[in-house]
Amino acid sequence: MSRLTGPVLVVGAGLLGTSVGLALRAQDIEVLLTDIDEENLRTASGLGAGRPQRSPKGGADHVYDVQLVVVAVPPDHLGTAIAAALTSTTAVVTDVGSVKAGPLAQVRALVPAEALPRYVGGHPMAGSERSGPLAASAALFDGRPWAVTPHAGADAHAVEVVTALVEACGATPLTFTPEQHDEAVARTSHLPHVVAVLVAGALASAPQDHLALSGQGLRDVTRIAAGDPRLWEQILSANTAALASLLRDVRTDLDGVLEALESDSRPVLAEILGRGVAGTAAIPGKHGGPPVAATAVYVAVPDHPGELARLFADVGEIGVNIEDVRIDHDPGRPVGLVELTVATGRAGHLLEALESRGWTAHR
Repeated sequence: MSRLTGPVLVVGAGLLGTSVGLALRAQDIEVLLTDIDEENLRTASGLGAGRPQRSPKGGADHVYDVQLVVVAVPPDHLGTAIAAALTSTTAVVTDVGSVKAGPLAQVRALVPAEALPRYVGGHPMAGSERSGPLAASAALFDGRPWAVTPHAGADAHAVEVVTALVEACGATPLTFTPEQHDEAVARTSHLPHVVAVLVAGALASAPQDHLALSGQGLRDVTRIAAGDPRLWEQILSANTAALASLLRDVRTDLDGVLEALESDSRPVLAEILGRGVAGTAAIPGKHGGPPVAATAVYVAVPDHPGELARLFADVGEIGVNIEDVRIDHDPGRPVGLVELTVATGRAGHLLEALESRGWTAHR
């Protein structure tokens, strides 16, 4: 297995590019940064993501002496930027784009056949509703899946180098073909984003007294809708075929819901709702393993400094592992309702132990 020794050239100093740079610098790997936005370049380098590189008078013809190039530019520019990296270096080239098949087709048309084996696509399944280098983190990829998408003619050494990048960033490499990747992210990322946007869009003109009833469920469903519209416009447009097919399926289900409601057909409604339960159960659990039966325990926590830390300390002393945590603030009182998700078999013990320590809790 090849090791990532550097230098690594990161093209694009936004959220992902800067995060890659920070993660590699934490491993003491030399990183060079380029970006057409001088402010992004200054910010990313100031954060410690790498040394800014500005092409000399030769411009695009300048050849960088690096082991790996990571292209982290918006989807509309991926193909041309990958092609430029392949022709301006002799290095392995990868990218962090959300769609793989379209950019690969562009690269095939733009570079000599002998350069193409050095390209292996990649896509970290990590991000943020915020954008730009200030949202970056060296820990952004920790424990996250990162798709490695070699095409049929990819060089084995190039695949090893890209896999080494993924591991150096703390992520878990998963191998897909470019086409398999695009189908997978259409289902697990692009479709959820569209549905979240549609739900959130229905809130924009809602009366304020309706919105006063907003709870954690609404926030969970709509959180990802806050992503940069300009970026998501490019992502969705680049994966049209796979996404359109799934959206048609959703449209059919929506029609089924409408018909069931209008005809008061509860069995049909129950069948559709049941498929939702089955789909939720199919999502992999912690560390990619099977889902673990879990129960939520709700704890009222005063909105004062140190109270949340005290709750977590008490749970630790009780000896129950927290699988997930969410906080919902009571709009009428200075209290937060903390939802602790724990293994079902431990929920009763946790509830009794918390109450014995003075916490107000319920299931």
